[in-house]
Amino acid sequence: MVADNEFILDAFNPASILKGIAIRLRERRLELNLTQKGLASKAGVSLGTLKRFENSYEISLKHLIMIALVLDSTEDFEQLFTKRQFESLDEVLETTKVKKRERGSRNV
Repeated sequence: MVADNEFILDAFNPASILKGIAIRLRERRLELNLTQKGLASKAGVSLGTLKRFENSYEISLKHLIMIALVLDSTEDFEQLFTKRQFESLDEVLETTKVKKRERGSRNV
């Protein structure tokens, strides 16, 4: 498990990613002229859940997706963890090679 403070200088640490998502969520909510209470109600999450995310960037994935549905912003979730796109035939050939799994030695 990676602690938040292990990547303090990295712009792509978990805390920075969550903060960016929360900021964009708030901006989208305001673009749609929705109050926190209104968005929370439409998404089926508590007002406290939405406030906590916008202020301290903490939210469950389920609640984040419920909010994204209301904001019509689910397309990026569909791209998470998809198979990567190859840029060359060499990359395809390299990843299709069968990798032999090795077991640890039983001799102690």
